[in-house]
Amino acid sequence: MSAETLQPVELPNEHTVNSIGPVPSVTNAREARKVTGRVLHVINGEHYSGAERVQDLLGQHLPTFGYEAAFACVKPGRFADRRQDQSSTIYDVPMRSRVDIRVARELSDIIQKENFALVHAHTPRSAMVGRLAAWFANVPMIYHVHSPTSHDTTHGWRNRTNDWMERASLYKAARLITVSNSLGRHMRLRGYDPDLISVVPNGVPTSTRRRDLARPTGTWHVGTVALFRPRKGLEVLLESLALMKQRGVSVRLRAVGPFETPDYEAEIHWHVERLGLRHDIDWVGFTQDVTHELTQMDLFVLPSLFGEGLPMVVLEAMAAGVPVVGTRVEGVPEAIDDGANGVIAAPGDAADLANSMLRIVDGELDWTMLRDRAIKTHAEQFSAERMAQGVAVVYDRVLGATRKK
Repeated sequence: MSAETLQPVELPNEHTVNSIGPVPSVTNAREARKVTGRVLHVINGEHYSGAERVQDLLGQHLPTFGYEAAFACVKPGRFADRRQDQSSTIYDVPMRSRVDIRVARELSDIIQKENFALVHAHTPRSAMVGRLAAWFANVPMIYHVHSPTSHDTTHGWRNRTNDWMERASLYKAARLITVSNSLGRHMRLRGYDPDLISVVPNGVPTSTRRRDLARPTGTWHVGTVALFRPRKGLEVLLESLALMKQRGVSVRLRAVGPFETPDYEAEIHWHVERLGLRHDIDWVGFTQDVTHELTQMDLFVLPSLFGEGLPMVVLEAMAAGVPVVGTRVEGVPEAIDDGANGVIAAPGDAADLANSMLRIVDGELDWTMLRDRAIKTHAEQFSAERMAQGVAVVYDRVLGATRKK
């Protein structure tokens, strides 16, 4: 089977015969479709960034399509406090180490006692114990691929360990959900059965707050949002801003998000001093109101070097009407069409990133056109409801197949 057969899950719409109908209104989520199944999402839970945002949104929107979600955190942390979905049950089942499989029995007891029909794991660690728990409880497990595990970090040993753990855990998984076609091809090339891979693009809510319609004048406020770590390419963005300043462009960076480690934060501030950018950056830190921060930006830039599936923050910027400059990494070009609804730059190339931003700043590309097309692309392809509907379609297929056995 060729890579081209890896297509997104076909979502029914109002014109489709025998479909579940159009995407229901979220305000009527609990009434849209009777809850027919309960799903236990086994997650890490230590952070609250892109993958956790997906999990949170699924908790909010899956009831619209007949599924009630609960969460089991094997590394309890920020997810429980920062999630927006406060109605879903959360279980703390902490693992004492990376290979502590004893919690699988505890998870199995939860699955059987609470009558969960499916286990949905999201990380190599959670897949390891989730797969065992699903086997003990005799229910299927689905695995959500958010990024390419084999090259997800700058630490080779960690990538190899996680890749081994993921591969061992996915034996007889009922289905793999990838967040982009790029990740679907990646998993196929890693040897996974294409017939078990479903592509469900990430999605985010429609923004109720957007940046002013007027094209920016004067100082350009460039923003980025991330859990800052080496693969996010923050050093490249700093270099590109210094190049823009050398060309006489008035530019200021708004950096939103925490640093993964104090050492990496110190390294970044060293680059800031080296480039003379100390007075040109606003360090915002973590925020739960990403939409508000996006309204403060004229351009959103995600300079990732590798390891992206389909970044949630790119979709959030599109929904908020902020033109995006991203890099040609994994699923980013599946959302950003260069020159049409945003701009794509080469990863790791500060000069190309600066030139990509200048295409908008200098007027080669119309800022308002990019803004309007980004909003339209989000609404048509990357809404939170559409993402939840795609996941629910996968659940329907897995449970339907299970019931036929």
